[in-house]
Amino acid sequence: MKFKKLLALGAALVFSVAFIAGCGSNNSDNGAKKELTYSKSQGPYSELFEKGVKPILEKQGYTFKGVDMSDLVQADQVLSDGEVDFNVEQHTAYMKNFNEKQNGHLVALTPIPTVPAGIFSGSKTSLDQVADGDTIAVPNDASNMARAYALLQKIGWIKLDPNKDLATVTQADIIENPKHLKFTEMKSLTIPSVRTDFDYIVITGAIIYNAKIDPKSALANEDVLPQWLLQLVVNEKNKDAQWAKDIVAAYHSQEFKDYMEKNNNGLWFVPKGE
Repeated sequence: MKFKKLLALGAALVFSVAFIAGCGSNNSDNGAKKELTYSKSQGPYSELFEKGVKPILEKQGYTFKGVDMSDLVQADQVLSDGEVDFNVEQHTAYMKNFNEKQNGHLVALTPIPTVPAGIFSGSKTSLDQVADGDTIAVPNDASNMARAYALLQKIGWIKLDPNKDLATVTQADIIENPKHLKFTEMKSLTIPSVRTDFDYIVITGAIIYNAKIDPKSALANEDVLPQWLLQLVVNEKNKDAQWAKDIVAAYHSQEFKDYMEKNNNGLWFVPKGE
């Protein structure tokens, strides 16, 4: 009888040890995840990651698969659904807007180098040529529309309601428009193709890059506010994952700083601390 009890006790102990070891193994596997998937676009931010950050992480044993996305809404949806691990295509203002409208659970982990939005020539070639009733094309998505109007205020063409948050202003928040400028809000991707139909256009960094417009040809650039800095974005459930911490560390590494010094070419605004 005692022998049977000892056997039962021994079996229970073996099971308990195996169960604990198994749990520890699973946690270890999750913590040591090395195969990562990210959504990518044809813009400068995926390219910067692939050329400047990815090689740093590959030395640490990480492997990556990029999944092409046609637009940022799609990229955020697959990230929110857990189909990819991260993206580097948006600022916090855009991310917050997505979370609110799509019930998303995305979080930003660190700011990354950003291409400023700019005002470029359309049919007119300098800011001094602005005249009464001139037409200006601006992005129609909420966050980048706000950037456009903030830039137009910066150069003195309009005045916005000072009681409004610059990150969320709309055309309705313009309280002074002395030159009676006319604004057309449209998809960012289409603006370069109709550039000469307007006197001026305002476009963001990814569009500047994709349209192969020389960023140095901007007639004026925005002041890059914190909410408009591009970010490394993950699903909230992965914000404390070791791989996420390692990507953040790579963006802050000396190796990446050296890469930026050699490859900036006047295109990038680099956040302090990067």
